[in-house]
Amino acid sequence: MTVRRFGWFAATVLVAGCSTAPSTPSAPPPAVTEGPTLVVSSPTTKPRPQKITYPQRGSGQWVTAAAGSETVGTRGRLMRYRVVVEREIKGVSVAGFAAAAGATLADERGWTGGGDWRFRRVGPGDKSDFTLYLATPGTRGELCADASDGYTSCRNGAKVVLNVARWAGGVPGYKNNLKGYRQYMVNHEVGHRLGHGHELCPGEGEPGPVMLQQTLGLHGCTQNPWPYPDGELYRGPSGQY
Repeated sequence: MTVRRFGWFAATVLVAGCSTAPSTPSAPPPAVTEGPTLVVSSPTTKPRPQKITYPQRGSGQWVTAAAGSETVGTRGRLMRYRVVVEREIKGVSVAGFAAAAGATLADERGWTGGGDWRFRRVGPGDKSDFTLYLATPGTRGELCADASDGYTSCRNGAKVVLNVARWAGGVPGYKNNLKGYRQYMVNHEVGHRLGHGHELCPGEGEPGPVMLQQTLGLHGCTQNPWPYPDGELYRGPSGQY
C-alpha cells in the first residue's frame, strides 16, 4: 500500500470509535420528514417520482437485505457485512440501499483499492464483521450512543450507521452531488470500522481525504468520496474539526 505524504508530515492512523420498502410496514409516527424527489424507472414503465420519507425516530425494527452473490476485492482480509434499513423509512428499498453501498465498496477507488480488504454481503442470521444501518435520526442516536446528534452518521463498534436524513438530503458541501456524498458516507464510516481515524484537509483547494469530516464542511478542500482516488491511498494529517 502506498501512503501519500504531505511535506514533512506523515499522517498516522488512529482507531476511531467516533436498511426498502418493507413487506409488512408498520404505521409511521405523524411527524414525517421528506427528502428530495428521486426518479425510479424500469424498462417497462415510465419514470415516476418517489420521495424518501421517515419519522424523526423509528421503531428500531429492521428489514435485512439478502446475501450478496459475490465477494469484491481480489486480496486482503475478508469483511462480511450485513445491510439493514429501519422499517419506517419509505422510498428506499433495502435491495436498493444494499446495491448502492455494495457498488461503492466494489469500486476500485474504494477500500479494496489497496489490496488490504475484501467485502461480502451476508444475509439474515449469518455471521458478520459489521452491520451497515440506514436509520432514522433518533434511532441513529441510540445506535451511536449519542442522542444529542441527529445530523451526522457514525461508527460504533461493529455498527456502521448511516443517517437517512443525510442519505436523503445530503450536505451543503456536496450540493448537486448527492450520489457522491452517499459514496462518501459509506466509505467514511466503513473506514472507521477498518481502523482509520479522522483526518484534516491537507491544503486549500486540495481534494478532501475520505476520512475528513466532510459532512461538517470541506474546510478548504474539494469533494472527494474515495480513499484511493488515483490508485494510491490519499490521506491528510491526523485530526478532527
